[in-house]
Amino acid sequence: MRSSSNPAFRNLPHGGTQTYGQYGPPVGFNQPQGGVPGYGPGQTRSGEGDRPMTVDDVVVKTGMSLGVALLVGIVTAIWAQSELANTGRLSGALIGAMLGGLIVGLVISLVIIFRQKPSGPLTLVYSAAEGLFLGALSGVFEVVYPGIALQAIIGTAGVFIGMLVVYKTGAVKVTPKLTKWIVGAVVGVAILMLFNLISALAFGFNPLRDGGPLAIVFSLVCIGIAAFSFLLDFDQADRMIREGMPSKWAWYTAFGLMTTLVWLYLEILRLLSYLRE
Repeated sequence: MRSSSNPAFRNLPHGGTQTYGQYGPPVGFNQPQGGVPGYGPGQTRSGEGDRPMTVDDVVVKTGMSLGVALLVGIVTAIWAQSELANTGRLSGALIGAMLGGLIVGLVISLVIIFRQKPSGPLTLVYSAAEGLFLGALSGVFEVVYPGIALQAIIGTAGVFIGMLVVYKTGAVKVTPKLTKWIVGAVVGVAILMLFNLISALAFGFNPLRDGGPLAIVFSLVCIGIAAFSFLLDFDQADRMIREGMPSKWAWYTAFGLMTTLVWLYLEILRLLSYLRE
């Protein structure tokens, strides 16, 4: 299995060596649908007692995760706007919700990544935590820049759907060379973010996030890298399906896609705020 820019998809277990049945291997995202995977009841290629993963499993689990994040996010955003309207400042509860969601989401993501095991409950809790963080943040941005949250959501959905179409049609092939470029770009951006954070905290110098021309270019680069990261995520999910991974691994795929969606939404939200200034 090829590497991915998404840490959630690193070093995943491979399918086993059982043979396919009369219908051939399971179909993936960019494969024509037809027939069903050729496994016996409760039999998977990896030998686990679960049916093989399908595209429908990935769609349903990702939809559930995204739905939880949206529901929590919308409720939190409405509450955040109400708090700001009543107090005119960031209350302790609002700051706590924002930091709490960020920290809980980070901790759970690390647990899922290092355990390298699928977990529906943990994935949904991660989605709820990210919804809390992004909802509180979006509520604050919405007060300053009315309509920005909806624009960011539409932009994120547009990029996701667009890259899914690009992958499914084969307009851009996921090759080892492309994978290395994207992984390298993600690592490079992460290092730049880290140094920028240290610079901002230590010296008050924040060139990549101050809303200036360099910050706009950096956000555009991050959005582009996040968009191409979806191609690697789709490819990894596709390979997991074709290798006959058990259906429970659809939760792991959903988690991986959610991490990219969260990053993309944050970058689009930042970019829109820069352009509003």
